[in-house]
Amino acid sequence: MVSGPDGNLWFTENSGNKIGRITTSGTFTEFPILTSSSNPAGITSGPDGNLWFTEDAGNKIGRITPTGTSTEFPIPTASSSPGGITSGPDGNIWFVENAGNKIGRCTPSGSFTEFTIPTTGSHPGGITPGPDGNLWFTERTGNKIGRATPTGSITEFASPTSNSYPSFIVSGSDGSLWFTEEAGNKIGRITPSGSITEFSISGTNPYPGGIGVGPDGNMWFTEENGVKIGQITPTGSITEFPVPTAAAYPEGIATGADGNLWFTEESANKIGRMTP
Repeated sequence: MVSGPDGNLWFTENSGNKIGRITTSGTFTEFPILTSSSNPAGITSGPDGNLWFTEDAGNKIGRITPTGTSTEFPIPTASSSPGGITSGPDGNIWFVENAGNKIGRCTPSGSFTEFTIPTTGSHPGGITPGPDGNLWFTERTGNKIGRATPTGSITEFASPTSNSYPSFIVSGSDGSLWFTEEAGNKIGRITPSGSITEFSISGTNPYPGGIGVGPDGNMWFTEENGVKIGQITPTGSITEFPVPTAAAYPEGIATGADGNLWFTEESANKIGRMTP
């Protein structure tokens, strides 16, 4: 889920094979993806005023205008399983290739460049621009946080917790990068120099998923199994709020133009809105 340039929230429907748009008043519009069974995954607001998304099964990068017109660009590496996607500091679109074990760069006109991750079988998940002008990404099975320069030079930093499965990542308000550890049940913070600190989440197997910066300057994250929305301050203090629908499996989260937190409920087929 991402806040779009039009003031609405945009999200992917992985099983519905659509891109969804919801206004801050709760009105939905859905746009079918050109490729059938493409399994859209990540979505981001692009530098060109459009929304860009990954097609996990379709192996394409999609672009959709705020009015719903789509264009697709095939990824050079076959069966790369693209996931997380973000706008880079260089004016291009950057994404991860979960099965291709690469970081991809796509220009607004659809020209690709790919960079191989040093760790074999790392299964990258999320990606975000950092305060240092580089791209930062998670390596789920590699158990590392990666840093890629706009020219494609990659450096990796190992997670202190073994098999933590780092997943989503965001640039925080404090000048550090914050990420979720799905299997480690922790929130991690990494400085641009590579120093990592971890903060444990209460409960048994909360399985933290998406993470974003809230309007209050704190980081907010979803607990997929815990069925909660969590807030973590830059100093690491965590507060949790239960989602009303049981077994909703909240995942993506973003701040809306209305100053609220918006999140997806994968199992409940709902979009949630929460005041800070």
